[in-house]
Amino acid sequence: MEKKTISGFSKLSKRGKISWIVDNFFKDPENVMRELKSYWLDNEEHQQILDGISENSISNYVLPYSVAPNFLLNGKHYAVPMVTEESSVVAAASSAAKYWLTRGGFHARIIDTEKIGHIHFLWTGRTELLQARFDQLTEHINRDIAPICRNMNARGGGVRRIELKDFTGQMANYYQLMFYFETRDSMGANFINSVLEQAARTLDKFMLAQEDFDPSEREVDVLMSILSNYTPDCLVEAWVECPVEDLGSSSGKFTPHDLARRFCKAVRIAKIDPYRATTHNKGIFNGIDAVVIATGNDFRAIEADGHTYASRDGQYRGLSDCSITDGIFRFSLRVPIAVGTVGGLTSLHPVAKRSFELLGHPDARELMCIIAATGLAQNFAAIRSLVTTGIQKGHMRMHLGNILNQLKATPVEKEAAIEYFDTETVSFQKVREFIENLRTRKIRVSPDNPDPAWS
Repeated sequence: MEKKTISGFSKLSKRGKISWIVDNFFKDPENVMRELKSYWLDNEEHQQILDGISENSISNYVLPYSVAPNFLLNGKHYAVPMVTEESSVVAAASSAAKYWLTRGGFHARIIDTEKIGHIHFLWTGRTELLQARFDQLTEHINRDIAPICRNMNARGGGVRRIELKDFTGQMANYYQLMFYFETRDSMGANFINSVLEQAARTLDKFMLAQEDFDPSEREVDVLMSILSNYTPDCLVEAWVECPVEDLGSSSGKFTPHDLARRFCKAVRIAKIDPYRATTHNKGIFNGIDAVVIATGNDFRAIEADGHTYASRDGQYRGLSDCSITDGIFRFSLRVPIAVGTVGGLTSLHPVAKRSFELLGHPDARELMCIIAATGLAQNFAAIRSLVTTGIQKGHMRMHLGNILNQLKATPVEKEAAIEYFDTETVSFQKVREFIENLRTRKIRVSPDNPDPAWS
């Protein structure tokens, strides 16, 4: 009898969990169990690491681990690791990397690496009292967080400053203590949250000790102490530039100057129209996320950060910019990226560790540059296709393999389809019709007679 709720699931062994799942939610439990187990790693040590990353693990979800070669960034060559489920992303980044390899490569610089956290609290007292005691409060906080900050301080990081924010005009009795951090090569989430929680305890203790306050003013209600994933000053800029003539012609009908003008107009549209900006930025994050995942960093935090930054003036806008000045084409991207190269999955996940080795063991600042350059490369390839040939032809050609797998094409059928669609536009319907014609008409496809076309 099926039972779709359970108590104590987390306490079951991995095999116990998978048994309960397949018995109660699948029509063919034995086959599903074999399939899920087939994704377990043979290396038990690595499998235990993966099982420990998340809760209630029963199997591994596999995505391609790819490489985009030929990146020249700040004069250094990279092969960039990328993990993504979307066809054409790696191909587009690789194409852009090769394109710019002979045009000076990519450039990037760190603007700042500051991160932020808050203590959100309610207080019913007089604002001027809190402001008058703020310097004393920060002295107490700095004293109490010193043990937590010791190692970070030794690495050149720590708390940069603390500010008091008054939001009582927007929500009754609501204040913030806003902390600014430098976390060096660590993404810093655990460090930041530990500091904030200790500082919140100090805030509560400090307020209780103010004997000249009214009794009600000595009570503070700390709602939460948490880092912010919006880091507008943990910022990196990446760019490419070359004389317009060096862009080359495109599709046989666009001169370099045509391409440059069309390209810049497309980027400008993403600044004007939030509908286009959303898709424009999604393309940027196709590249950014793939490298972030490959290096064991938090792609959700980086996406949220970037999208908030794109809305910083009150309208959602494209993150990249384009200009033509004195005959020089310049395409750039400025985006907040908070990543780490030590701690967390970056030093735990076995494949993430290989990613860092592949990249030459970059520190956090160098990794920020690599990630931003990959996002810019992805955006460049997409816009260049959009304003010339259109994006669908290339994208669907990359997607052809997935379509053939869905149609359960044989190796011979795949070979015939790849040859046929080399000069034809790919769509699911056209590929399905092609395969059905191969099968129903029993067209012979062999090295001696490779042409599968029919009249």
